[in-house]
Amino acid sequence: MAIQEQAQHLKTDVMVIGGGPAGTWAAVTAAAKGARVVLADKGYCGSSGATAPSGTGVWYVKPDERLREEAKASRYDMGGRLAEHRWMNRVLDRTYANMNQLAGWGYPFPLDDEGNQHRRSLQGPEYMRLMRKVVRKAGVTILDHSPALELLADEHGVGGAAGVNTQTGIPWTVEAGAVVIATGGCAFLSKALGCNVLTGDGYLMAAEAGANLSGMEFSNAYAICPTFSSVTKTAYYSYASFYYEDGTIVEGAGSKRGRSVIARNLMEGRQVYAVLDQAPEHLKPLLRVGQTNFFLPFDRRGIDPFTDPFPVTLRLEGTVRGTGGIRLADELCATDVPGLYAAGDAATRELICGGFTGGGSHNAAWAMSSGSFAGEGAAAYVKKLGARDGSRNLERKSTQPIVEEGKGSVKPSRAAEWVQAVQDEVKPYDRNLFRTGEVMTQSLNRLNGLWNEQREQAIEHTVDGVKAREAAAMTATARWMYTSALARTESRGMHKRSDFAGMDDNQHYRLITGGLDQLWVRPEQVHKEVVVH
Repeated sequence: MAIQEQAQHLKTDVMVIGGGPAGTWAAVTAAAKGARVVLADKGYCGSSGATAPSGTGVWYVKPDERLREEAKASRYDMGGRLAEHRWMNRVLDRTYANMNQLAGWGYPFPLDDEGNQHRRSLQGPEYMRLMRKVVRKAGVTILDHSPALELLADEHGVGGAAGVNTQTGIPWTVEAGAVVIATGGCAFLSKALGCNVLTGDGYLMAAEAGANLSGMEFSNAYAICPTFSSVTKTAYYSYASFYYEDGTIVEGAGSKRGRSVIARNLMEGRQVYAVLDQAPEHLKPLLRVGQTNFFLPFDRRGIDPFTDPFPVTLRLEGTVRGTGGIRLADELCATDVPGLYAAGDAATRELICGGFTGGGSHNAAWAMSSGSFAGEGAAAYVKKLGARDGSRNLERKSTQPIVEEGKGSVKPSRAAEWVQAVQDEVKPYDRNLFRTGEVMTQSLNRLNGLWNEQREQAIEHTVDGVKAREAAAMTATARWMYTSALARTESRGMHKRSDFAGMDDNQHYRLITGGLDQLWVRPEQVHKEVVVH
Protein backbone atom coordinates (compact mmCIF):
# COMPACT_ATOMS: atom_id res chain seq x y z
CA MET A 1 0.00 0.00 0.00
CA ALA A 2 1.38 3.43 -0.93
CA ILE A 3 2.25 5.96 1.72
CA GLN A 4 -0.42 8.38 0.56
CA GLU A 5 -3.11 5.68 0.89
CA GLN A 6 -2.00 4.96 4.46
CA ALA A 7 -2.00 8.60 5.51
CA GLN A 8 -4.21 9.54 8.45
CA HIS A 9 -6.63 12.39 7.87
CA LEU A 10 -8.65 13.96 10.68
CA LYS A 11 -11.04 16.90 10.98
CA THR A 12 -11.60 18.75 14.23
CA ASP A 13 -12.41 22.12 15.73
CA VAL A 14 -9.15 22.86 17.56
CA MET A 15 -5.72 21.42 16.81
CA VAL A 16 -3.08 21.63 19.57
CA ILE A 17 0.53 21.05 18.57
CA GLY A 18 2.55 20.03 21.63
CA GLY A 19 1.67 17.91 24.64
CA GLY A 20 3.49 19.56 27.52
CA PRO A 21 1.74 21.61 30.21
CA ALA A 22 0.77 24.43 27.85
CA GLY A 23 -0.59 22.05 25.22
CA THR A 24 -2.52 19.88 27.64
CA TRP A 25 -4.10 22.87 29.40
CA ALA A 26 -5.04 24.30 26.00
CA ALA A 27 -6.63 21.02 24.95
CA VAL A 28 -8.58 20.55 28.19
CA THR A 29 -9.80 24.15 28.19
CA ALA A 30 -10.89 24.08 24.55
CA ALA A 31 -12.72 20.80 25.13
CA ALA A 32 -14.47 22.29 28.16
CA LYS A 33 -15.76 25.05 25.85
CA GLY A 34 -17.39 22.42 23.64
CA ALA A 35 -14.72 22.12 20.96
CA ARG A 36 -13.60 18.86 19.40
CA VAL A 37 -9.82 18.71 19.95
CA VAL A 38 -6.88 16.83 18.47
CA LEU A 39 -3.51 17.07 20.20
CA ALA A 40 -0.30 16.05 18.41
CA ASP A 41 2.89 15.53 20.42
CA LYS A 42 6.39 15.07 19.02
CA GLY A 43 6.98 12.50 21.77
CA TYR A 44 4.57 10.75 24.12
CA CYS A 45 2.16 13.21 25.69
CA GLY A 46 2.79 13.01 29.40
CA SER A 47 6.46 12.08 29.34
CA SER A 48 8.21 14.24 26.74
CA GLY A 49 9.41 17.83 27.04
CA ALA A 50 11.18 19.89 29.68
CA THR A 51 8.54 19.62 32.42
CA ALA A 52 7.87 15.88 32.44
CA PRO A 53 11.21 14.67 33.91
CA SER A 54 11.66 17.55 36.35
CA GLY A 55 10.36 19.15 39.48
CA THR A 56 9.43 22.81 39.23
CA GLY A 57 8.32 25.64 41.43
CA VAL A 58 5.15 27.45 40.42
CA TRP A 59 4.34 31.18 40.61
CA TYR A 60 1.41 30.40 42.89
CA VAL A 61 0.45 33.39 45.02
CA LYS A 62 -2.69 33.73 47.10
CA PRO A 63 -4.98 36.65 46.14
CA ASP A 64 -3.51 38.93 48.77
CA GLU A 65 -2.66 42.42 47.45
CA ARG A 66 0.63 42.72 49.33
CA LEU A 67 1.80 39.24 48.37
CA ARG A 68 0.84 39.80 44.73
CA GLU A 69 2.70 43.13 44.55
CA GLU A 70 5.81 41.53 46.04
CA ALA A 71 5.56 38.66 43.57
CA LYS A 72 5.28 40.99 40.60
CA ALA A 73 8.20 43.12 41.77
CA SER A 74 10.51 40.12 42.23
CA ARG A 75 11.79 40.10 38.65
CA TYR A 76 10.42 43.33 37.21
CA ASP A 77 13.67 45.31 37.32
CA MET A 78 15.81 42.29 36.44
CA GLY A 79 13.70 41.91 33.30
CA GLY A 80 14.39 45.46 32.18
CA ARG A 81 10.88 46.68 33.14
CA LEU A 82 9.32 45.09 30.05
CA ALA A 83 6.68 43.06 31.90
CA GLU A 84 3.12 44.33 32.20
CA HIS A 85 1.07 44.37 35.39
CA ARG A 86 -2.19 43.51 33.64
CA TRP A 87 -0.63 40.33 32.26
CA MET A 88 1.06 39.46 35.53
CA ASN A 89 -2.28 39.87 37.31
CA ARG A 90 -4.08 37.68 34.80
CA VAL A 91 -1.42 34.96 35.00
CA LEU A 92 -1.38 35.02 38.81
CA ASP A 93 -5.18 34.72 38.87
CA ARG A 94 -5.34 31.87 36.35
CA THR A 95 -2.39 30.02 37.88
CA TYR A 96 -4.02 30.18 41.30
CA ALA A 97 -7.24 28.77 39.84
CA ASN A 98 -5.47 26.07 37.81
CA MET A 99 -3.33 24.87 40.71
CA ASN A 100 -6.50 24.57 42.77
CA GLN A 101 -8.05 22.68 39.86
CA LEU A 102 -5.11 20.28 39.88
CA ALA A 103 -5.84 19.57 43.53
CA GLY A 104 -9.45 18.83 42.58
CA TRP A 105 -8.25 16.42 39.89
CA GLY A 106 -6.23 14.57 42.50
CA TYR A 107 -2.69 15.89 42.17
CA PRO A 108 -0.82 14.68 45.32
CA PHE A 109 0.35 18.00 46.75
CA PRO A 110 2.49 17.53 49.89
CA LEU A 111 1.05 18.56 53.25
CA ASP A 112 2.56 21.04 55.69
CA ASP A 113 2.74 20.55 59.46
CA GLU A 114 -0.85 21.71 59.82
CA GLY A 115 -2.18 19.33 57.19
CA ASN A 116 -2.65 21.96 54.47
CA GLN A 117 -1.58 21.31 50.89
CA HIS A 118 1.63 23.01 49.76
CA ARG A 119 0.77 24.18 46.24
CA ARG A 120 3.91 26.03 45.19
CA SER A 121 5.63 23.26 43.25
CA LEU A 122 4.91 20.33 40.97
CA GLN A 123 6.66 17.04 40.28
CA GLY A 124 6.86 16.73 36.50
CA PRO A 125 6.20 12.98 36.20
CA GLU A 126 3.08 13.08 38.41
CA TYR A 127 1.89 16.38 36.91
CA MET A 128 2.12 15.34 33.29
CA ARG A 129 0.81 11.83 33.96
CA LEU A 130 -2.27 13.45 35.50
CA MET A 131 -2.61 15.93 32.62
CA ARG A 132 -2.60 13.12 30.06
CA LYS A 133 -5.32 11.36 32.04
CA VAL A 134 -7.39 14.57 32.20
CA VAL A 135 -6.90 15.23 28.47
CA ARG A 136 -8.10 11.75 27.57
CA LYS A 137 -11.07 12.04 29.93
CA ALA A 138 -12.02 15.30 28.18
CA GLY A 139 -12.41 13.36 24.92
CA VAL A 140 -9.34 14.80 23.21
CA THR A 141 -7.79 12.69 20.44
CA ILE A 142 -4.05 12.31 21.15
CA LEU A 143 -1.53 11.65 18.38
CA ASP A 144 1.64 10.48 20.13
CA HIS A 145 5.05 10.43 18.42
CA SER A 146 3.55 12.70 15.78
CA PRO A 147 5.61 15.85 15.17
CA ALA A 148 4.04 18.50 12.97
CA LEU A 149 6.09 19.47 9.94
CA GLU A 150 4.00 22.35 8.62
CA LEU A 151 0.81 24.35 9.07
CA LEU A 152 -2.09 24.45 6.64
CA ALA A 153 -3.69 27.78 5.80
CA ASP A 154 -5.79 29.72 3.29
CA GLU A 155 -6.85 33.33 2.81
CA HIS A 156 -8.89 33.10 6.04
CA GLY A 157 -5.93 32.05 8.16
CA VAL A 158 -4.52 28.86 9.66
CA GLY A 159 -6.68 25.74 9.34
CA GLY A 160 -4.68 22.73 10.40
CA ALA A 161 -1.33 21.00 10.29
CA ALA A 162 0.46 18.05 8.72
CA GLY A 163 3.15 15.78 10.07
CA VAL A 164 4.32 12.20 10.40
CA ASN A 165 4.15 9.45 13.01
CA THR A 166 7.77 8.66 13.82
CA GLN A 167 7.00 5.11 14.98
CA THR A 168 4.97 3.99 11.96
CA GLY A 169 6.27 6.40 9.32
CA ILE A 170 2.67 7.18 8.35
CA PRO A 171 1.93 10.85 7.47
CA TRP A 172 -1.00 12.57 9.10
CA THR A 173 -3.09 15.65 8.31
CA VAL A 174 -5.47 17.43 10.64
CA GLU A 175 -7.91 20.05 9.37
CA ALA A 176 -9.03 22.38 12.14
CA GLY A 177 -10.84 25.64 12.65
CA ALA A 178 -8.00 26.92 14.85
CA VAL A 179 -4.51 25.79 15.84
CA VAL A 180 -2.62 26.29 19.11
CA ILE A 181 1.17 26.21 18.89
CA ALA A 182 2.48 24.79 22.19
CA THR A 183 5.69 23.21 20.94
CA GLY A 184 7.98 24.64 23.61
CA GLY A 185 11.09 26.72 23.06
CA CYS A 186 14.43 26.03 21.42
CA ALA A 187 17.41 24.67 23.39
CA PHE A 188 19.43 23.97 20.24
CA LEU A 189 19.86 20.26 21.14
CA SER A 190 22.28 21.18 23.91
CA LYS A 191 21.41 18.00 25.86
CA ALA A 192 19.61 19.79 28.69
CA LEU A 193 17.22 17.33 30.35
CA GLY A 194 13.92 17.00 28.51
CA CYS A 195 14.92 19.41 25.75
CA ASN A 196 15.66 16.90 22.97
CA VAL A 197 12.27 17.69 21.39
CA LEU A 198 12.55 21.48 21.80
CA THR A 199 14.07 22.74 18.56
CA GLY A 200 11.98 25.82 17.72
CA ASP A 201 9.60 23.99 15.37
CA GLY A 202 6.63 26.11 16.40
CA TYR A 203 8.48 29.36 15.71
CA LEU A 204 9.25 28.32 12.16
CA MET A 205 5.78 27.00 11.39
CA ALA A 206 4.15 30.12 12.82
CA ALA A 207 6.46 32.44 10.87
CA GLU A 208 5.78 30.54 7.65
CA ALA A 209 2.09 31.26 8.20
CA GLY A 210 2.84 34.96 8.72
CA ALA A 211 3.17 35.27 12.50
CA ASN A 212 5.74 37.54 14.15
CA LEU A 213 8.03 36.98 17.13
CA SER A 214 8.93 39.13 20.10
CA GLY A 215 11.87 39.33 22.48
CA MET A 216 14.10 36.97 20.53
CA GLU A 217 17.16 38.81 21.81
CA PHE A 218 16.30 37.36 25.23
CA SER A 219 17.03 33.83 24.04
CA ASN A 220 20.52 33.22 25.40
CA ALA A 221 19.75 31.57 28.73
CA TYR A 222 22.56 29.40 30.06
CA ALA A 223 21.95 27.19 33.09
CA ILE A 224 24.46 25.93 35.64
CA CYS A 225 24.89 22.20 35.35
CA PRO A 226 27.35 19.54 36.59
CA THR A 227 29.70 18.53 33.80
CA PHE A 228 28.49 14.93 34.18
CA SER A 229 24.74 15.67 34.21
CA SER A 230 21.98 17.03 31.96
CA VAL A 231 19.88 18.36 34.85
CA THR A 232 19.73 22.18 34.78
CA LYS A 233 18.20 23.05 38.14
CA THR A 234 19.69 26.51 38.53
CA ALA A 235 17.57 27.41 41.57
CA TYR A 236 19.52 24.91 43.65
CA TYR A 237 22.71 26.85 43.03
CA SER A 238 21.40 29.72 45.10
CA TYR A 239 22.71 27.56 47.96
CA ALA A 240 26.11 27.06 46.30
CA SER A 241 29.58 28.41 46.81
CA PHE A 242 31.92 28.31 43.83
CA TYR A 243 35.58 27.37 44.02
CA TYR A 244 38.64 26.83 41.89
CA GLU A 245 40.41 23.49 41.94
CA ASP A 246 42.80 24.72 44.65
CA GLY A 247 39.87 25.52 46.94
CA THR A 248 39.96 29.31 46.62
CA ILE A 249 36.63 31.08 46.16
CA VAL A 250 35.49 32.28 42.73
CA GLU A 251 34.64 35.87 43.53
CA GLY A 252 31.34 37.07 42.06
CA ALA A 253 30.12 33.67 40.87
CA GLY A 254 26.45 32.94 41.53
CA SER A 255 23.25 31.46 40.16
CA LYS A 256 21.36 34.67 39.36
CA ARG A 257 23.85 37.44 38.72
CA GLY A 258 27.16 35.61 38.62
CA ARG A 259 26.90 33.16 35.74
CA SER A 260 29.00 35.41 33.54
CA VAL A 261 31.86 35.03 36.04
CA ILE A 262 31.64 31.26 35.70
CA ALA A 263 31.54 31.55 31.90
CA ARG A 264 34.63 33.77 31.73
CA ASN A 265 36.60 31.31 33.82
CA LEU A 266 35.50 28.39 31.68
CA MET A 267 36.47 30.33 28.54
CA GLU A 268 39.95 30.83 30.02
CA GLY A 269 40.28 27.12 30.69
CA ARG A 270 39.80 27.35 34.47
CA GLN A 271 37.43 24.72 35.80
CA VAL A 272 34.89 25.98 38.34
CA TYR A 273 33.55 23.77 41.12
CA ALA A 274 30.36 24.11 43.16
CA VAL A 275 29.26 22.90 46.58
CA LEU A 276 25.75 23.36 47.94
CA ASP A 277 27.26 24.21 51.31
CA GLN A 278 24.89 27.09 52.05
CA ALA A 279 21.77 24.91 52.16
CA PRO A 280 20.26 24.87 55.69
CA GLU A 281 20.32 21.44 57.29
CA HIS A 282 16.54 21.23 57.62
CA LEU A 283 16.12 22.02 53.92
CA LYS A 284 18.38 19.30 52.50
CA PRO A 285 15.77 16.49 52.67
CA LEU A 286 13.19 18.79 51.03
CA LEU A 287 15.59 19.61 48.20
CA ARG A 288 16.04 15.92 47.53
CA VAL A 289 12.29 15.36 47.45
CA GLY A 290 11.73 18.45 45.30
CA GLN A 291 14.09 17.39 42.51
CA THR A 292 14.99 13.71 42.65
CA ASN A 293 16.63 13.76 39.21
CA PHE A 294 19.07 16.43 40.33
CA PHE A 295 20.66 14.08 42.86
CA LEU A 296 20.76 10.84 40.84
CA PRO A 297 24.01 11.64 38.95
CA PHE A 298 25.67 12.58 42.24
CA ASP A 299 24.50 9.43 43.99
CA ARG A 300 25.79 7.26 41.16
CA ARG A 301 29.25 8.79 41.58
CA GLY A 302 29.26 8.75 45.35
CA ILE A 303 29.25 12.55 45.54
CA ASP A 304 27.49 14.46 48.30
CA PRO A 305 26.75 17.82 46.60
CA PHE A 306 26.23 19.46 50.01
CA THR A 307 29.83 18.74 51.06
CA ASP A 308 31.84 17.59 48.03
CA PRO A 309 33.00 20.00 45.29
CA PHE A 310 31.87 19.00 41.79
CA PRO A 311 32.77 20.51 38.39
CA VAL A 312 30.14 22.66 36.68
CA THR A 313 29.52 24.07 33.25
CA LEU A 314 26.90 26.32 31.65
CA ARG A 315 24.45 24.57 29.33
CA LEU A 316 22.53 26.59 26.73
CA GLU A 317 18.77 26.52 27.22
CA GLY A 318 17.92 29.20 24.65
CA THR A 319 14.25 30.14 24.72
CA VAL A 320 13.27 27.28 27.02
CA ARG A 321 14.45 29.33 29.97
CA GLY A 322 14.72 32.57 28.01
CA THR A 323 11.67 34.72 27.30
CA GLY A 324 11.52 35.20 23.53
CA GLY A 325 8.84 33.59 21.39
CA ILE A 326 5.81 34.11 19.16
CA ARG A 327 4.22 37.54 19.57
CA LEU A 328 0.76 37.56 21.14
CA ALA A 329 -1.79 39.95 19.70
CA ASP A 330 -4.48 39.76 22.38
CA GLU A 331 -5.29 38.46 25.85
CA LEU A 332 -6.46 35.08 24.54
CA CYS A 333 -3.00 34.39 23.11
CA ALA A 334 -3.91 34.90 19.45
CA THR A 335 -0.99 35.54 17.10
CA ASP A 336 -0.91 38.03 14.24
CA VAL A 337 -2.46 35.35 11.99
CA PRO A 338 -6.21 34.52 12.18
CA GLY A 339 -6.86 31.08 13.60
CA LEU A 340 -3.38 30.68 15.12
CA TYR A 341 -2.71 30.80 18.86
CA ALA A 342 0.45 30.29 20.91
CA ALA A 343 1.11 29.23 24.49
CA GLY A 344 3.87 28.21 26.87
CA ASP A 345 7.51 28.53 25.91
CA ALA A 346 6.50 28.84 22.25
CA ALA A 347 5.00 32.26 23.07
CA THR A 348 6.88 35.28 24.34
CA ARG A 349 7.02 35.50 28.14
CA GLU A 350 8.13 39.13 28.18
CA LEU A 351 4.60 39.97 29.31
CA ILE A 352 5.31 38.54 32.78
CA CYS A 353 9.12 38.23 32.90
CA GLY A 354 10.43 41.01 30.68
CA GLY A 355 13.91 40.22 29.40
CA PHE A 356 15.08 37.98 32.24
CA THR A 357 14.39 34.28 32.67
CA GLY A 358 11.24 33.22 34.43
CA GLY A 359 13.19 30.30 35.85
CA GLY A 360 10.90 27.41 36.69
CA SER A 361 8.18 29.14 38.67
CA HIS A 362 7.14 31.88 36.23
CA ASN A 363 7.51 29.59 33.24
CA ALA A 364 5.35 26.90 34.87
CA ALA A 365 2.69 29.47 35.69
CA TRP A 366 2.88 30.88 32.18
CA ALA A 367 2.49 27.43 30.62
CA MET A 368 -0.71 26.54 32.46
CA SER A 369 -2.25 30.02 32.25
CA SER A 370 -1.40 30.85 28.64
CA GLY A 371 -2.43 27.32 27.66
CA SER A 372 -5.83 27.97 29.22
CA PHE A 373 -6.13 31.38 27.56
CA ALA A 374 -5.18 29.94 24.15
CA GLY A 375 -7.64 27.05 24.52
CA GLU A 376 -10.42 29.50 25.27
CA GLY A 377 -9.42 31.75 22.39
CA ALA A 378 -9.18 28.93 19.86
CA ALA A 379 -12.55 27.48 20.86
CA ALA A 380 -14.21 30.91 20.61
CA TYR A 381 -12.60 31.53 17.22
CA VAL A 382 -14.00 28.27 15.83
CA LYS A 383 -17.50 29.25 16.90
CA LYS A 384 -17.15 32.60 15.10
CA LEU A 385 -15.74 30.87 12.03
CA GLY A 386 -19.02 29.01 11.58
CA ALA A 387 -19.87 27.38 8.26
CA ARG A 388 -16.72 28.63 6.55
CA ASP A 389 -14.79 25.93 8.43
CA GLY A 390 -16.20 23.20 6.21
CA SER A 391 -15.32 24.69 2.83
CA ARG A 392 -11.71 25.84 3.01
CA ASN A 393 -9.03 25.45 0.37
CA LEU A 394 -6.02 24.81 2.59
CA GLU A 395 -2.44 24.93 1.37
CA ARG A 396 0.78 23.71 2.97
CA LYS A 397 2.89 26.56 4.33
CA SER A 398 6.36 25.03 4.67
CA THR A 399 9.11 27.09 3.05
CA GLN A 400 10.95 23.84 2.31
CA PRO A 401 9.53 21.37 -0.22
CA ILE A 402 8.16 18.41 1.77
CA VAL A 403 7.92 15.36 -0.48
CA GLU A 404 7.10 11.65 -0.34
CA GLU A 405 9.56 9.08 0.94
CA GLY A 406 12.38 8.42 -1.51
CA LYS A 407 12.05 11.79 -3.24
CA GLY A 408 13.92 13.99 -0.76
CA SER A 409 17.44 15.32 -1.06
CA VAL A 410 18.45 15.73 2.61
CA LYS A 411 20.21 12.74 4.12
CA PRO A 412 20.45 12.27 7.91
CA SER A 413 24.17 13.06 7.84
CA ARG A 414 23.46 16.39 6.15
CA ALA A 415 20.81 17.32 8.72
CA ALA A 416 23.33 16.52 11.47
CA GLU A 417 25.86 18.83 9.80
CA TRP A 418 23.27 21.62 9.75
CA VAL A 419 22.58 21.14 13.46
CA GLN A 420 26.28 21.30 14.27
CA ALA A 421 26.68 24.43 12.15
CA VAL A 422 23.93 26.18 14.14
CA GLN A 423 25.37 25.04 17.46
CA ASP A 424 28.76 26.43 16.47
CA GLU A 425 27.15 29.87 16.27
CA VAL A 426 24.92 29.82 19.35
CA LYS A 427 26.60 27.69 22.03
CA PRO A 428 29.97 29.47 22.56
CA TYR A 429 29.91 31.95 25.44
CA ASP A 430 31.96 34.49 23.49
CA ARG A 431 29.33 34.56 20.74
CA ASN A 432 26.00 34.37 22.51
CA LEU A 433 26.47 35.15 26.20
CA PHE A 434 29.00 37.97 25.81
CA ARG A 435 27.69 39.66 22.70
CA THR A 436 29.24 42.20 20.34
CA GLY A 437 27.89 43.58 17.09
CA GLU A 438 30.90 42.37 15.12
CA VAL A 439 30.74 38.76 16.27
CA MET A 440 26.95 38.52 16.00
CA THR A 441 27.08 39.92 12.47
CA GLN A 442 29.59 37.25 11.52
CA SER A 443 27.38 34.53 12.97
CA LEU A 444 24.26 35.94 11.32
CA ASN A 445 25.95 36.01 7.92
CA ARG A 446 26.89 32.35 8.23
CA LEU A 447 23.41 31.45 9.45
CA ASN A 448 21.83 33.29 6.52
CA GLY A 449 23.97 31.24 4.15
CA LEU A 450 22.92 28.07 5.93
CA TRP A 451 19.24 29.07 5.67
CA ASN A 452 19.57 29.72 1.94
CA GLU A 453 21.02 26.26 1.49
CA GLN A 454 18.25 24.62 3.51
CA ARG A 455 15.52 26.45 1.59
CA GLU A 456 16.54 24.74 -1.63
CA GLN A 457 16.58 21.19 -0.25
CA ALA A 458 13.50 18.95 -0.45
CA ILE A 459 12.84 16.99 2.73
CA GLU A 460 10.81 13.81 3.04
CA HIS A 461 7.57 13.31 4.92
CA THR A 462 9.44 10.80 7.09
CA VAL A 463 11.37 10.46 10.34
CA ASP A 464 14.50 11.67 8.57
CA GLY A 465 12.52 14.64 7.32
CA VAL A 466 11.71 15.55 10.92
CA LYS A 467 15.44 15.88 11.66
CA ALA A 468 15.99 18.11 8.65
CA ARG A 469 13.02 20.23 9.64
CA GLU A 470 14.39 20.57 13.19
CA ALA A 471 17.69 21.80 11.76
CA ALA A 472 15.84 24.42 9.72
CA ALA A 473 13.86 25.56 12.77
CA MET A 474 17.04 25.91 14.79
CA THR A 475 18.61 27.94 12.00
CA ALA A 476 15.58 30.21 11.76
CA THR A 477 15.49 30.68 15.54
CA ALA A 478 19.16 31.65 15.67
CA ARG A 479 18.70 34.15 12.83
CA TRP A 480 15.77 35.88 14.57
CA MET A 481 17.74 35.83 17.80
CA TYR A 482 20.79 37.59 16.41
CA THR A 483 18.75 39.96 14.26
CA SER A 484 16.95 41.22 17.38
CA ALA A 485 20.14 41.25 19.45
CA LEU A 486 21.89 43.43 16.88
CA ALA A 487 19.00 45.89 16.95
CA ARG A 488 19.07 46.24 20.74
CA THR A 489 22.18 48.36 21.22
CA GLU A 490 22.18 48.17 25.01
CA SER A 491 22.34 45.60 27.81
CA ARG A 492 18.90 44.75 29.21
CA GLY A 493 17.72 41.64 31.02
CA MET A 494 19.72 38.60 29.92
CA HIS A 495 20.81 40.37 26.72
CA LYS A 496 24.33 41.59 27.52
CA ARG A 497 26.40 43.45 24.95
CA SER A 498 30.07 44.04 25.65
CA ASP A 499 30.04 46.91 23.16
CA PHE A 500 26.94 48.54 24.70
CA ALA A 501 27.20 48.08 28.46
CA GLY A 502 24.38 49.49 30.53
CA MET A 503 20.65 49.97 29.93
CA ASP A 504 19.45 52.78 27.67
CA ASP A 505 16.13 54.33 28.79
CA ASN A 506 15.47 55.34 25.19
CA GLN A 507 15.26 51.64 24.27
CA HIS A 508 12.53 50.79 26.74
CA TYR A 509 10.50 48.88 24.15
CA ARG A 510 10.01 45.40 22.82
CA LEU A 511 11.57 44.26 19.59
CA ILE A 512 9.27 42.50 17.14
CA THR A 513 10.92 40.46 14.43
CA GLY A 514 9.77 38.33 11.53
CA GLY A 515 10.38 37.27 7.98
CA LEU A 516 12.01 34.17 6.54
CA ASP A 517 14.43 34.99 3.73
CA GLN A 518 14.59 38.70 4.51
CA LEU A 519 14.40 39.35 8.24
CA TRP A 520 13.14 42.57 9.75
CA VAL A 521 12.88 44.06 13.24
CA ARG A 522 10.89 46.96 14.66
CA PRO A 523 10.28 48.43 18.13
CA GLU A 524 6.93 48.11 19.88
CA GLN A 525 6.11 50.25 22.88
CA VAL A 526 5.33 48.54 26.16
CA HIS A 527 1.70 48.97 27.12
CA LYS A 528 1.34 52.08 29.28
CA GLU A 529 -0.44 51.32 32.51
CA VAL A 530 -2.23 53.65 34.86
CA VAL A 531 -1.04 53.14 38.41
CA VAL A 532 -3.77 53.77 40.98
CA HIS A 533 -2.47 54.85 44.40
